[in-house]
Amino acid sequence: MKLISYQYNGIDSYGAVFGDRVADLREVFGARAPDLKALIAADLLSEAAAAAGKAAATLPLAEVRLLPVIPNPGKIVCVGLNYGDHVRETGCEITEKPTLFLRVAESQVAHGDAIVMPLESSKLDYEGEIAIVIGQGGRRIAEADAWNHIAGYACYNDGSIRDWQTATPQWTAGKNFWRTGGFGPWMVTRDEIADDQVMTLVTRLNGQEMQRTTTDKLIHSIPRQIAHISAFMPLAAGDVIVTGTPGGVGAKRTPPVWMKPGDVVEIEVDAIGILRNTVRAE
Repeated sequence: MKLISYQYNGIDSYGAVFGDRVADLREVFGARAPDLKALIAADLLSEAAAAAGKAAATLPLAEVRLLPVIPNPGKIVCVGLNYGDHVRETGCEITEKPTLFLRVAESQVAHGDAIVMPLESSKLDYEGEIAIVIGQGGRRIAEADAWNHIAGYACYNDGSIRDWQTATPQWTAGKNFWRTGGFGPWMVTRDEIADDQVMTLVTRLNGQEMQRTTTDKLIHSIPRQIAHISAFMPLAAGDVIVTGTPGGVGAKRTPPVWMKPGDVVEIEVDAIGILRNTVRAE
């Protein structure tokens, strides 16, 4: 099942996508689950799948304004330096534990929205990634149990303002400029993607392929990420883990390639779909 968060006629809602139509699930669940995060937290995904048949999909997808898949996540935890080719191009070393940083919800945009190049810098870079949405929360989740804590998967563009990122050893500023990261277009539920299935991730800028990898090349696997993060803080339903980008980022090309106003950037994951954003100046 493909689940989206969206706005229609000025009202925030969420639903299931069937081709070019949407089944409105907020209408079905009401106060029991007013948004997608609440649906996941209430363990209603199976009930939602039963309720959201094609016959219920009456809303044209083209008429809704998509929102980030989870507009209100409690936490967005990003994993850096998690593919060998990206570690090598940055001149860093592989670490025993995952390298982590946080993003805030305000730094994200939905599929179809414009990523914003801020006034403070023109060094706006792309990072194609796969995002995990947590279903069942927990603390100290074992690697062997980690798959059971996943609600689904989405595409992610961890857009970065490189000069602000590298100005200090801490990356927070460069990773959290307003509306620089893309999250969408939808969440594909876990039952649609086999645990440990090898997924292909591709980033394109104006139609040119910039990054390509497969998830079997992750240094720290998805279960290891969940186990490590949940060791020091509880994970909750609707939390997001962004799993890392491969080599080929714009900052490490010769000459560097920065995203600029008018560009179109696409993150494609074969098992999920395509996240597409334009770029505009603030």
